[in-house]
Amino acid sequence: MKVSYSWIKDYVNCDLTAEEAANKLTFAGLEVEEVEKAEAVKGGLKGVVVGEVIFCEKHPDSDHLSITKVNVGTDEPLNIVCGAPNVAKGQKVPVATIGTTLYFCDPPLTIKKGKLRGQVSEGMICAEDELGIGSSHAGIMVLDANAVPGTPMKDYLHLKDEYILEIGLTANRSDAMGHIGVARDLCALLSVDNYNRGNREFVPLNIPDVSAFRVDNHNLPISVTIDGTKACYRYAGVSISGVTIAESPEWMKEKLMSIGLKPINNIVDISNFVLFETGHPLHTFDADKIKGSNIIVKKLPQGSKLTTLDGIERTLSGEDLVICNSEDGMALAGVFGGIESGISENTKNIFIESAVFDPPTIRKTAKRQGLSTDASFRYERGVSPEVTVFALKRAALLIRELAGGTVSSDIVDIYPSPISRKRVDMKFSRINSLIGKKIDHDEIVFILKAMGMDILSVDDENLSVAVPSDKYDVTREADVIEEVLRIYGYNNVETDDYQHFTINHSHIVNKGKLMNLASGFLCANGYREIMNNSLCSQSLTSLVPEFNEENDIKLLNPLSKELNILRRDLVFGGLQTIAYNINRKAKDLKLFEFGNIYKFLPDVDPSLDVKKRYIEHFHLSILTTGDEILESWYLKKRKASFFDLKAIVMRMLNSVGIDTDNHKEEVTEDIFGETLIIKVNKKEIAKITVIPDNVLKYFDIQQPVYYADILWENIMLLNTSKQTIFAPVPKYPEVRRDLALLVDSEVKFADIVNIAKTRGSNLIREISLFDVFDGEKLGINKKSYAVSFIIRDNDKTLTDTQIEKIMGQLIKVFAENLNAIIR
Repeated sequence: MKVSYSWIKDYVNCDLTAEEAANKLTFAGLEVEEVEKAEAVKGGLKGVVVGEVIFCEKHPDSDHLSITKVNVGTDEPLNIVCGAPNVAKGQKVPVATIGTTLYFCDPPLTIKKGKLRGQVSEGMICAEDELGIGSSHAGIMVLDANAVPGTPMKDYLHLKDEYILEIGLTANRSDAMGHIGVARDLCALLSVDNYNRGNREFVPLNIPDVSAFRVDNHNLPISVTIDGTKACYRYAGVSISGVTIAESPEWMKEKLMSIGLKPINNIVDISNFVLFETGHPLHTFDADKIKGSNIIVKKLPQGSKLTTLDGIERTLSGEDLVICNSEDGMALAGVFGGIESGISENTKNIFIESAVFDPPTIRKTAKRQGLSTDASFRYERGVSPEVTVFALKRAALLIRELAGGTVSSDIVDIYPSPISRKRVDMKFSRINSLIGKKIDHDEIVFILKAMGMDILSVDDENLSVAVPSDKYDVTREADVIEEVLRIYGYNNVETDDYQHFTINHSHIVNKGKLMNLASGFLCANGYREIMNNSLCSQSLTSLVPEFNEENDIKLLNPLSKELNILRRDLVFGGLQTIAYNINRKAKDLKLFEFGNIYKFLPDVDPSLDVKKRYIEHFHLSILTTGDEILESWYLKKRKASFFDLKAIVMRMLNSVGIDTDNHKEEVTEDIFGETLIIKVNKKEIAKITVIPDNVLKYFDIQQPVYYADILWENIMLLNTSKQTIFAPVPKYPEVRRDLALLVDSEVKFADIVNIAKTRGSNLIREISLFDVFDGEKLGINKKSYAVSFIIRDNDKTLTDTQIEKIMGQLIKVFAENLNAIIR
């Protein structure tokens, strides 16, 4: 939100620079993201000075040029050739000196020394439009005779530097949606500064006086009805007749333009001015177009039509709140006006609306209609009903001053259920406890009063306040304490010299630590972490037949069709990332992502808590595609494979403390077809698969992608927090023996490892598979495993007899359990 610092200073007297004020506001919870210097005239008239024409004669070689000498306060006058018909000796004029840039044309003109028809010219005598301060180009601008040569035109015209504060307004600061709200915070901060200097006086907030409001006649009565809806908390309005539509005065146009608004006419500009002054939206109707002289606030039937000010015919939902006359809808309440009832150059009579609408209703309407306006921005956050009539009177007085007319009705104020200020009871001890510092009771009360809160009661221990209705989110003791702290100053709470903590002997697995271990391992092996949106398109569900649409968690008001459900699997975001990178010639990718996946269970007992029907699980996805080994002078490149990914998964599991020595592997049909399931202690911890072609085609990926899905919640359950144990280098040598085993085709290498570890000798240190062979020569349903065994005794050197005994035992158990034959 943009606010003008000079505009803020209309309501608070202070000598702070814009940067100092921005710093104070930022530390008080209104983060000023940028302080921008805005010049009233582009370029700030830098280099333009007052000059006096001391010599003027016609150019001998031109009918329209004049040769002049101009005193600009320097030792020597400037020779300037001027083409204006009204230039004359004795005039005081604006002069753009050499090096000055003027922005009246595109590209901008930079003044240089040159010759015109053989005569030297050392500057330019300017017209209003050339300076950017008017539209006249009838001749040069002639200044007051008392102007002093050499005076900068910026000073002569009393142009002041304007500073615009860009505030990152959070949703909980509805009290600061206008210049008065920001000024109120600044007054409170300056008042606390006074308090710290021993001055107990508040810095006053100079709110405009509306006591001059009066009703001139009752010639234009318009009734108001709130028809059966609770979405309108308060609706006030007043009629003004005999207005004249014209340009706004310069001071108002300058204020609006400084914050990025385009002036339109005096009536519309006044509505916008009051909105940005008070933070309370207004809307002005052409009263002659209010059929039946009756305004009805209601919801029209679904499918009703309304053409808004942008010329678009909009189809209404049955939940959209509409401002209607006796026959038609006239405006989307709190969002956008209608074209039929808007202000035009022929408008003579007007009706001003000042209302308070239900924030969720306005937010949903704006979202449905794809609109975001200054009014909806404020109504969505909540506006104060206390300001409703004040804003109306303020606008009426400005209209009577700037557009003429007479107030032609009493103020209509429909307020079915008045909203009282929220009462909050507190204890001083609780305030000091939450803030972390003991603050004097009187100072706490002073701060609360400075923020406009009413002190209902106070004693040595307790304090009760009434919170202004514009502080929409301040409802609890903690909220009020936060208000005290932000004005007192976060930086004024000193850090304690002692660290207070409790030693925790809990054995709960640290999720963050495990994630860091896994991330560190994967990054060290060339993988890159990605983060994708948890929202995705429901069209992705159709890629996986096992994903029923009824299990999707749909958004009620999605930003787009591409982001309309919560993701069912991390793989889709990963594939989008792969496609994005491949399109940019990065085809060799190793990626991983941590994140939640979501599912709705429609078949669960409806009587159960609805929260139990929404399932959320935390997963780790790992994807690899392209080359596993890149081409180099000493290595041949090699494509990534399923087994490369499996090896990474197994090593990663070991890195986070999962004992995979006795893991089980199963091949089954999963959502992407044939999938390897890895289990530890009967718990499924990982799934590894190849992404099928139809899914790759959807993402326009034309190379294989291998995907591992890690069930992180089961990883946490199985984590043994095993310690790394360091051991000395063995003193005695190890021995390698190889076996070529002919086994049935369904026998897995894992079966061989398991039998060797459980039935073989404990001197077997390592078991490796270095070759697999199958073919007709071996027989039907047969294959051969070439397996190596590393054998070592840490206490002595093994003899041949001992080694042969160990290998004989292995051959025996393999034959008994696997029907293995030694080749």
